[in-house]
Amino acid sequence: MSRLRRQPEPPGAAEAVARMRAAVRADAVDRPGVYRMVGGDGEVLYVGKSKQVRSRLMSYFRCEYPADKGARILRQADRIEWEYTPSEFAALLVELRLIKRYRPRFNVAMKRDARNHAFIKVTRGAAPKLVVVRGTGMSGADDGVYYGPFIGAQRLADALRELHDALGLRDCALDTPMHFSDQPELFDAPPLPSRTPGCIRYEVHKCLGPCVGGCSESQYAERVRMATAFLDGTDDGPVAMLHREMEAASARLAYERAAALRDKAKRLTDLRAQFGRLRFAVENLSFVYTVPGHEGDDRAYVIRRGCVRAEGVVPRSPAERKAWRATVDSILSPDRRPVHAVPAHEVDELMLLSSWFRRFPAELKRTKTPGRGRSAVGRTKG
Repeated sequence: MSRLRRQPEPPGAAEAVARMRAAVRADAVDRPGVYRMVGGDGEVLYVGKSKQVRSRLMSYFRCEYPADKGARILRQADRIEWEYTPSEFAALLVELRLIKRYRPRFNVAMKRDARNHAFIKVTRGAAPKLVVVRGTGMSGADDGVYYGPFIGAQRLADALRELHDALGLRDCALDTPMHFSDQPELFDAPPLPSRTPGCIRYEVHKCLGPCVGGCSESQYAERVRMATAFLDGTDDGPVAMLHREMEAASARLAYERAAALRDKAKRLTDLRAQFGRLRFAVENLSFVYTVPGHEGDDRAYVIRRGCVRAEGVVPRSPAERKAWRATVDSILSPDRRPVHAVPAHEVDELMLLSSWFRRFPAELKRTKTPGRGRSAVGRTKG
């Protein structure tokens, strides 16, 4: 019942809201675009997009309860800024870029279905580790590279644990000091303890022990290379290692150990198969996408591996088509070496475009893939 009771507005809020409402009524029109709620100190509080900017903005002034998100944003806003885009798709891209740029506090999370997806992140540093994450957080300052998206975070974590064990990769905290065996300062330091407090994986030979001088930096880097090559689909080393251990255990009549190793190998094989399907899906998100725009402002986007690499007005003259074809060919050339890792700054756009074409599969009819018997430059389909 308390939700039905209106609370007093902050001083000056009513005047600011009335001023913003009047500005929207007078100047905004219903066409695709993005908008920003800006505070009195210039802070961008919220970024949004809409197919009909005026209608969307006016809806904020009809929030029934002060606790509603729209009402809370308005109480802290001093002005509303908006700009128009040729289409809803263009607005979606601009919204993403503005959120990554300003990181507004009312944009709690990227508008994507990340709850069902997970990534493998390869961290930076002298002794990288592989971790399961939900996304980049759109910080813009993230580092490392990503593999994914995968379905099922827990299954992914289980498979990743097997990969760590097979290759001896660490899973300790990122800020754990590393002491490689080939570090010169080790010779001048007191002897390292023979046992690593709390590091059970090193004691049972499931980790190379980069924190206690158990391996050199190059030895550890080689195992990381094997892990990324496995994720890239170019090296089955981890599975082969498990199979060799399984055969050795069987030869010793250690059948329970052999069965456990067989199960580990199967989980890694399943991970490799899932990632193979992912590679196929991501590579299929490589084409030219032509989008009809407001009042004939049609745009074309060159998309490679789920990210927009170039965009522009649909070419109309022979010279424009020739220049555009050269751009398309340079980006979608089949001679490009495939790279299956996803840089941090591309994760959110990959998820955004994947979601867009999943929600609107008919939009794929507007795409053209050079080299498959169709031109990369064509008329917009209505």
